[in-house]
Amino acid sequence: MNNNIKTRFAPSPTGKLHIGGVRTALFAWLFAQKNNGKFYIRIEDTDRERLDKEGIPMITESLSWLGIDWDEGINSQGESIGEFGPYIQSQRLDIYKKHIQTLLDNGNAYYCFCDSERLDKLRSEQEENKQPPMYDRECLKLSETEIKEKIDNREKYVIRFKIPENEKTILEDIVYGKIEFENNLLDDIVLIKSDGFPTYHFAHVVDDHLMQTSHVLRGEEWISSAPKHILLFKALGWEPPKYAHLPLILGPDKKKLSKRHGSTKIPDFKDQGYLPEALINYIAFLGWNPKTTQEMFSMEELIENFDLSKINKTAPIFSYEKLDWFNAEYLKRLSLSDLLERCLPFIDNYTKNEELRIKNYALDDEYKYISKIVHVERDRIKKLVDITDNIDFFLFEKIKYPVELLIWKDSTHEEIKNNLDQVIKIITDIDEQNWTVENLEKQIMPEAEKVGRGNMLWPMRVALTGTKKSPSPFEVAWVLGKKITLTRLENAINKLK
Repeated sequence: MNNNIKTRFAPSPTGKLHIGGVRTALFAWLFAQKNNGKFYIRIEDTDRERLDKEGIPMITESLSWLGIDWDEGINSQGESIGEFGPYIQSQRLDIYKKHIQTLLDNGNAYYCFCDSERLDKLRSEQEENKQPPMYDRECLKLSETEIKEKIDNREKYVIRFKIPENEKTILEDIVYGKIEFENNLLDDIVLIKSDGFPTYHFAHVVDDHLMQTSHVLRGEEWISSAPKHILLFKALGWEPPKYAHLPLILGPDKKKLSKRHGSTKIPDFKDQGYLPEALINYIAFLGWNPKTTQEMFSMEELIENFDLSKINKTAPIFSYEKLDWFNAEYLKRLSLSDLLERCLPFIDNYTKNEELRIKNYALDDEYKYISKIVHVERDRIKKLVDITDNIDFFLFEKIKYPVELLIWKDSTHEEIKNNLDQVIKIITDIDEQNWTVENLEKQIMPEAEKVGRGNMLWPMRVALTGTKKSPSPFEVAWVLGKKITLTRLENAINKLK
């Protein structure tokens, strides 16, 4: 194992894992896997107001479902696993206190007692004067005696980082290349908040060093903060990791992807019946280009082909239509038995009222009956939940439709009734062993040709399904079985009388 390569995924447990977070985790995981390195999970929970008590298990369960595993970090119970723990920031406060004291002692950090009213006023004045909003270092004027008095009097304070002046900081980003920053335009960021918890800026720097992170992959929105983080590493006497900032994921309207565009959370995609392998395959293409025409990649192929140099700077657009295409392609690759097993929970959930369900008299085995439904519908579904669309006629005893729906164009009730009678006569003579789609079509089509296909097949379809759109009437009859097929045809004739 290459101990020089170590990446991490460091989410905040504020809710369900979203597409952007998974893309970050996936790229970091693929890079570590490609280079025989390590990948770990760290929980950044210093924003105490936004915590979700179910946040950690929602994160770990989503990653596990997607096939992303980790060498160190936390399990679903939030327990730390690995030699550099704890891996939850709220359990590392003593560690942060030690290192913030180092910065205070060497003059790279200072106490700030300014209240929100003064800071708001300062910001307003700077905006009016078209100046960059920055802290004016008012509290740097305080003597040690004044600082001690304020602390003893329990005045609220934060601890800020003192940005070195009159210098340039250079970010050598793997994706965006060399970026220079003027230190004089960088704000003295807060390192420790008034509640005693560290900010992201400080905590992640300490943790990335102590946990031996070699590469940090994160969203491009952090590029503006990167020089401050690099300076923090140097102030603590540490070598910064290598950075790769990932382009923002946009919605179809080319604005930042959010819930207004549709589902963005992983559990929601799971509930809709997207396959994890399809979702992973599609997410991999959000900002990464393998430089080939191949689109379908297994996880092993993604690892083999992944390279940080193939990440684009251009913001990718999340397309639900393209994701549906990927998912449909993966569904087609499944064996019927595998597809059936994945569809069953959606069908069971849809047919909770057992009294309304078609019973096993259609076939001796209800499992076999459902497998026939899946067989007929498999090429029509893009995600597993689609299996429940427009198949009530397969699942429930009673179907309702107006008698007029049975009529094809200008046909009379009597003509339709006679055509359905003819269908009944034909299929009555077909035994169970020959009850196949092919044989039903072979026996019925010649008669349909005599009276006009629509005149016979349309009312047959409506009689069996009660709908305008469905699989072919031969496929429907095959699934329903002989007994239910005959019953529904007879019911339709009775409607026409």
